[in-house]
Amino acid sequence: MTIKVGDTLPETKFKIMTADGPAERSSSDLFAGRTVVLFAVPGAFTPTCHNNHLPGFVEHADTILSKGVDEIAVVSVNDVFVMNAWAKATGADKITFLADGSADFAKAIGLELDASGAGLGIRSKRYAMIVKDGKVTALNIEEMPGKAEVSGAAGILAAL
Repeated sequence: MTIKVGDTLPETKFKIMTADGPAERSSSDLFAGRTVVLFAVPGAFTPTCHNNHLPGFVEHADTILSKGVDEIAVVSVNDVFVMNAWAKATGADKITFLADGSADFAKAIGLELDASGAGLGIRSKRYAMIVKDGKVTALNIEEMPGKAEVSGAAGILAAL
């Protein structure tokens, strides 16, 4: 079942990189009592994700945060080391990079993407959502993984 507006996000664990190395961050820690913009990409460093999707959130991070958002996070079915390298390569210091290495979160919300035909295995669909206290209040899912239009920063700003 695909998550929808009004649903509560399931409890899961993401991997994040800290100064002390890889660590876990639970969805309840991320979302409880807070407003979070979460966007997902099929893969770190992939062309649409790296050149089109992430840059809009980097460029508009201050504006998004000024609208009562506590945190902006990007999630991808990549390991924590790849996500950390992507964060460093892009200088996106106002965005939290969450690794969903086994696609547990993507599967739990019904937004997994089978990209096996392209040699990528199970990934996440491209989407962006606004989450308030763990509940989805806006959800923009891309029809095509190679597009970053409704799930981009402009779409989220319009929803805020």
